[in-house]
Amino acid sequence: MKVLLIDDEVSINGFINKGLSENGFDVTQAFDGEMGLRLARNNSFDVIILDLILPGINGLEVCRKLREAHQIQTPILMLTALNTTDDVVEGLNSGADDYLGKPFKFQELLARVRALGRRSGQIGGPTNLLQVADLTMDLDQKIVTRAGLELQLTLKEFLLLECLIRNKNRVLSRLDLLEKVWGIHFDTGTNVVDVYMNYLRNKIDKPFDQKLIQTVVGMGYVIRE
Repeated sequence: MKVLLIDDEVSINGFINKGLSENGFDVTQAFDGEMGLRLARNNSFDVIILDLILPGINGLEVCRKLREAHQIQTPILMLTALNTTDDVVEGLNSGADDYLGKPFKFQELLARVRALGRRSGQIGGPTNLLQVADLTMDLDQKIVTRAGLELQLTLKEFLLLECLIRNKNRVLSRLDLLEKVWGIHFDTGTNVVDVYMNYLRNKIDKPFDQKLIQTVVGMGYVIRE
């Protein structure tokens, strides 16, 4: 698995690099935001580990640029000594997939990197084709079509849609979705679920007469035929 590690603290960068390398990961190191951004744009990685506080371009801005300007959907694990709820929310809203506060135990970082790597490379499970009405997900080829038209989804949109379809006709709360899609096990107060649900609806439902994704007021979201 290929990992891009962006952290300006030489000792921490070296510690993580050593540990991941010993566990079979192919690690590319960067020590500032500009360097990390350039490497992420020009190479393919399975996971990006991104420090929040960086010289030049900080981690939040790097994350936003990767997601919005360059449409790079590689899973991002954000590292920072700033680990209040507000910091977690800001990191998630910038496009990060997971958040780990400093100081941390290496085994926890290793587990999270492995989980993100599995999520990016093996989104599917034993069932490789999911369908609701005329909407189809091919989990092997990572292709989503509706009425025969291929839809372009980001990784997070893909994961969110997969979660909805696997729970077809079941109402999922925002916390359910935070846990299943973002790996967050507490209510952060963020509106990230609503934001991504809106992105997804614009692609899945807006161009079509039949609306599949429904809001259950005060309870959450459900996909129904």
